[in-house]
Amino acid sequence: MSALAAARAARAAGRVALTVPQLLAARAAKQPEHVAVTQGSGTLDLAAWQRRTQAVAAGLRAAGIRPGDRVALVYGARDWIAYAAAYTGVLAAGAVAVPLSTRNAAAELDFMLRHSGAAAVLHGPDGVVPAVPIPLVWDPAVVAALPDAEPLPGPGPADPAQILYTSGTTGRPKGVTAVHANLTHGCRLDPPLRRLAHSRQFLHAFPIGTNAGQTMLLNALDAHAGMLATARFAAAHFARLIATHQVGSVFVVPAMAIELLHSGALAEHDTSCVRLFGSTAAALPPAIAAGLAAALPQATIVNYYTSTEAAPTQTSMVFHPDRPGALGKATGGGELRILAVDGTPCPPDTVGEVWLRAAGAARSYHDDPDATRQVFRDGWTRMGDVGRLDADGYLYLADRESDVIKSGADKVSTVAVEAALHEHPDIADAAVLGLPDPVLGSVPAAVLVAARPLTLAEMRAFLTSRLAAHEQPSRLAHVTALPRNAGGKVVKHQLRALFDRPDQEGTP
Repeated sequence: MSALAAARAARAAGRVALTVPQLLAARAAKQPEHVAVTQGSGTLDLAAWQRRTQAVAAGLRAAGIRPGDRVALVYGARDWIAYAAAYTGVLAAGAVAVPLSTRNAAAELDFMLRHSGAAAVLHGPDGVVPAVPIPLVWDPAVVAALPDAEPLPGPGPADPAQILYTSGTTGRPKGVTAVHANLTHGCRLDPPLRRLAHSRQFLHAFPIGTNAGQTMLLNALDAHAGMLATARFAAAHFARLIATHQVGSVFVVPAMAIELLHSGALAEHDTSCVRLFGSTAAALPPAIAAGLAAALPQATIVNYYTSTEAAPTQTSMVFHPDRPGALGKATGGGELRILAVDGTPCPPDTVGEVWLRAAGAARSYHDDPDATRQVFRDGWTRMGDVGRLDADGYLYLADRESDVIKSGADKVSTVAVEAALHEHPDIADAAVLGLPDPVLGSVPAAVLVAARPLTLAEMRAFLTSRLAAHEQPSRLAHVTALPRNAGGKVVKHQLRALFDRPDQEGTP
């Protein structure tokens, strides 16, 4: 039975959960000429996507890959078209995809290949020679030469589909397993309306191997608009793509949003076509959201909040000046709660641990039952953040649990301090971290990307009306750019060494 026939039979039987290959087969049969992925001069329509998917699936099975085997996909930022077909081909073979990136360091790739137990590696033209023994390694020429084949019996909705590794900003990356029903939650074989109908294409610059990137790939499969992917993010280039392709939906991380706003690129190009401007991966500073709303008056500015562990459930917040710092409410049938340390629910406006419940199949950690028990409980996912819900159920983040600064008897939110810093007209970007203090235990320090050198006294005067005394940075450092991981998050531990230098300003 083909994937499409199996999906129709499942729907007739009343089962709504689907697999990724079923979604692709159904849409390719109905809209074969729809261009799902565009990058540079290359395009991938649904008919070609389905054809290459089945070729990869049959080739893997013939090479000995069995359902449930893990297959690593190591592709670079220029390889979205090849990666898309390889990814769905692995899934159509019943195997489990392990999306990785050429941006990963060799040691990281080595760890992920070993930890996932990869039985095969498919890679892009940048090439990868695994340091660990892998039974099957296919380069682009081998993948391209695979002949067309008939569809195979596909996986079931409850079968594992992918292992996606976290960013590892606070430790070694963890592999997060998602089943097909998790990835396809909310999707239908023949929806009356498809998402992202603002234009023919949506634009992003997310790397392969990230949760944001995987979300874009599923959008390409299921949304009205096709994916327009760019291998690099530069504000002028990104704005030019918006104008040239008349893009209606744009997706960024906060670092990209900050650069777009401060560069002036949005004003230099015709971006009036944008109707949805979505930011994900971290909280968008309110000052930046307000600036974007002014720069893109036709667009709805949306802040999305999720994690590799919690996806595809998320919160969604349309920016509104009455609630500038809110991250919104859970969407798609999800639910939020705030728990105290002892596990009891917190009343409104009380800060505690943020938990998000998925409406569909929950994820889990690969080969780490202890961590799974700590983070995944009865359909709820511990987000690793502290925050509060107001009386209307809107979420406000206080900080990452690991980033909260305990200064004497006070707790300092780095998110709040960073938001205040972004209000300064000369600050393009900012990160706040805690530094050891012999009296208070820890004190805030700020690392700035600024148009000019700013003194500590000047900053403290600016922040006096915005922050309490214990929230004020006690030291400053200036850099030309903040270090960020592939997902766009600041790698704060790399900033600590800045304050070992004698030229950085601080309190006596």
